[in-house]
Amino acid sequence: MIEVAGDEPPVVPETDAAGAYLDLLARCLTGSLQPDGYEPIQFSGRRARLFSPLQGALRDRGIELARHTHATPAMLERGIGSAQGAETMIGLRRLQNIRTCVTDAIARGVPGDLIETGVWRGGATIFMRGILKALGDAERRVWVADSFAGLPPPDAARWPADAGDSHWTRPHLAVGAAEVRRNFERYGLLDDQVQFLEGYFEDTLEVAPIDRLAVLRLDGDMYGSTMVTLRALYPKLSAGGYVIVDDYGALLSCRQAVEDYRAEHGIEDPIEAIDWTGVYWRKGTDAAV
Repeated sequence: MIEVAGDEPPVVPETDAAGAYLDLLARCLTGSLQPDGYEPIQFSGRRARLFSPLQGALRDRGIELARHTHATPAMLERGIGSAQGAETMIGLRRLQNIRTCVTDAIARGVPGDLIETGVWRGGATIFMRGILKALGDAERRVWVADSFAGLPPPDAARWPADAGDSHWTRPHLAVGAAEVRRNFERYGLLDDQVQFLEGYFEDTLEVAPIDRLAVLRLDGDMYGSTMVTLRALYPKLSAGGYVIVDDYGALLSCRQAVEDYRAEHGIEDPIEAIDWTGVYWRKGTDAAV
């Protein structure tokens, strides 16, 4: 039986060993164990056109332009920047939110799978799979949805709020599916409960073989990506399930898409802050959509 919002939350079904495993997994995925290092310098826009030939010539000689990085504990907690080699840049606080939402959905018996739309190196979805493993859930699937080729150029005619968006020019956001699979394998978490949806959201989400969702996490940055995801997947979110939006505070276009969708469908479930940018809400009813 699914309890309505406002009831006392259930006891999180974690053993001490499961909790210790998830704490360690979160620290590994954020790079908290080794915050010092070097990362390749990534250029975008005009600078990419100017410096790409130089970078290519240097790489041919085995030389990579890099800068020293030092992510402080406070930065890694809040997801401001990322440590070298980290599989996620969302920080420990937003990972903890995923853990809370997934464990609560399992404890309440909310039906459905887990999905993130926009995965970068896969860290958040790796963590989702780790939670299922720690809690002994062998039925739910984790859907890993991304173009695995970066963000699309803005379609200002269709989505005016995306006019001038430059995310598509940032090569470090284009992480291939093979690399993400290797990251799952590194943690021993690539199996049949992990399903990849490869392609732009407007081509994949509407036709994805997903029946129900218990947790829907959005990290698509742009208005169009956010709206396409909500239209395709929010109706599949079970009552009592969770919506998590990574870029609500950081990107106005993402926030506008969320607010527009909620207004269109009369969604009044309260939005809760996670940190400086992430928010979430628990779906109270299916009636509005």
